[in-house]
Amino acid sequence: MPKIDLSGVPEMIGTSYPRIFNEPCKDRVRQCLGDGAGLTDYGVNLMRLPPANWSSQRHWHTLEDEFVYVLEGELTLVEDDGETVLGAGDCAAFPKGTGNGHHLINRSDRVALYLEVGSRQPDDVTTCSDVDMMCTNFSGFAHKDGTPY
Repeated sequence: MPKIDLSGVPEMIGTSYPRIFNEPCKDRVRQCLGDGAGLTDYGVNLMRLPPANWSSQRHWHTLEDEFVYVLEGELTLVEDDGETVLGAGDCAAFPKGTGNGHHLINRSDRVALYLEVGSRQPDDVTTCSDVDMMCTNFSGFAHKDGTPY
């Protein structure tokens, strides 16, 4: 059946980052809706971002495009060129390979709800802009010199 039962899609709290990088994102909640529907070419995540939390470390992808659409609340998009406030109905796109690190921060006093969509490229490398961390879909998290965490 094409309708996804949200109650059957597990909620993941925080990130799978090495512990030292998880703190700003520790209370975010992700439901992988695409996984719940068996999608394999792209992912769709329903994200709940509590006040004072980050969506992720600031990052960019070599081979994956990303897109976010805000459903409820207010988020601050932080990227190389500065900050932009996004509210319900706003969206942002992050083309692959730009080197423009981005993430969302909830600076409001209520939970924000948004959709996160991204392609699933097996050879993608995610590079964090502000911390010594990168990730590949095969080998997981490492320092930028390639040494594993």
